[in-house]
Amino acid sequence: MVNILFISATSACFELNNDSPYYAPEHFKVLLNGQEVTTSEINVISLFDLTPDTTYTLSLQGESIDETLEFTTKGERCAINVRDFGAVGDGVHDDTTAIQTAILWVPDGGRVFFPAGTYLSRPLTLKSHITIELSEGATLLGWTKREDYPIMPGSVFAQDGEEIYYGAFEGDPRSMYQSLITAHFAEDITIVGRGCVDGNAGNSDFWTEFRNFPDARPRLMFFNRCKDIRVHGVHACNSPSWQLHPYYSERVGFYDVFISAPKNSPNTDAIDPESCDHVDIIGCRFSVGDDCIAIKSGRIELGRKLNKPADHHTIRNCLMDFGHGAVTLGSEIGAGVRNLEVCRCWFRGTDRGLRIKARRGRGKNCRIDKVTFENIRMEGVLTPIVINLWYNCCDPDRESEYVWSREHLPVDDRTPWFGSFHFRNMECTDAEVAACYIDGLPEAPIEEVTLEDISISFSPDAKPGIPMMENFAKPRCRLGLYLDNVKRICIQDVKVEGQEGDKLIANHYETLDAESLQ
Repeated sequence: MVNILFISATSACFELNNDSPYYAPEHFKVLLNGQEVTTSEINVISLFDLTPDTTYTLSLQGESIDETLEFTTKGERCAINVRDFGAVGDGVHDDTTAIQTAILWVPDGGRVFFPAGTYLSRPLTLKSHITIELSEGATLLGWTKREDYPIMPGSVFAQDGEEIYYGAFEGDPRSMYQSLITAHFAEDITIVGRGCVDGNAGNSDFWTEFRNFPDARPRLMFFNRCKDIRVHGVHACNSPSWQLHPYYSERVGFYDVFISAPKNSPNTDAIDPESCDHVDIIGCRFSVGDDCIAIKSGRIELGRKLNKPADHHTIRNCLMDFGHGAVTLGSEIGAGVRNLEVCRCWFRGTDRGLRIKARRGRGKNCRIDKVTFENIRMEGVLTPIVINLWYNCCDPDRESEYVWSREHLPVDDRTPWFGSFHFRNMECTDAEVAACYIDGLPEAPIEEVTLEDISISFSPDAKPGIPMMENFAKPRCRLGLYLDNVKRICIQDVKVEGQEGDKLIANHYETLDAESLQ
């Protein structure tokens, strides 16, 4: 069965419904109106260069795949070409004014079109009810001179005293350089195409001198308090910091997007939804210098003041080729995360697979619950599963005794709470550091961890490493299942091979069911 994920005026995205992570069970042909347009081996399929308000017939054909459906593209009011507004597209000329003018002039329901070319630009601001289309061969290239990036304040105060937030980084309001693509308090924005949005940070000082900046680095795309944002098909790369950052936004979708940055590029997380509601990340591919996906909800101040949890996120049919964590929660999760489903994904070569991190001080609103990871394949992931309540980065007091003390401290307004976590149907090969490393707080143990139908094997060439970032961390190598300060542990049909020492080390729990551990 094939499902419709997304349709715009000129593109469409579909998903095969099966049990295979990311890759389809077989190669298959993609036909449009009876004509073969491509072949595919992955579960998410995209079509571009379609005609608005037109009905098409899509067919998928393989040895065991035979699916047909009819779909109709959306209508649009008009389409305007950035070259008609003076954009040159040679990668040398400053095309900012031409592009921004086209964006301002296009009417609601219209599309701004970039033909093939390289469009050098300073930061751009989008408005509601428009589509940006980057055709194949089109690149929106970021400006390299930092002094030409406007500074956005962390917040401003309205006349009624309301604090309105504009800039942020790592969970705190903070002045920041404007992102290459920015939208504030906007809705119904679509960015589609087979083109590229390139932050060009490797040719600036954003990656080399950032520790000396008075203001936070820009994102590649920053959506602040927006609704109904869709990004489909484009290649996003080389951002000065986080690449795609929806912030306190609703109904956000990323479909068949490729996000990349060099392995040594600092803080180049791919997609970091922060305090957002209903986020879909489906059919995307990642290879970046930090976490592939990091779900956040403010550090301490915003977590307490706004208390807006990350809610209803779906991550499905994605491929993570490199990153610190494939799917990460935190550590800036001061308002918590709930209703997260990660399924049918493939992780290759990431430091950690499913990574959840917080610490004392994130606060009582930091409540993580109803989290499910299912049908995941991992290859060469150093530690497949990590839940870390001792995270020691990002904060001024990260090395304080309050953060690292193993004593049973009082539960107060600073204490986070972790609920139920379910890990099912996972195959992990060539792990190196630990099969899983789950470490809760003695005064607030994790409520429940279920490991079910999981196979984890270690590489014969495994090297020692740190399973989770904490004070006084000890290198480990081929450590089995490690769980500490978890109330209820349920291990069903789990197989661990190639570990050094015991398959299971469990401390400070109330109930443990591990009879089927092999």
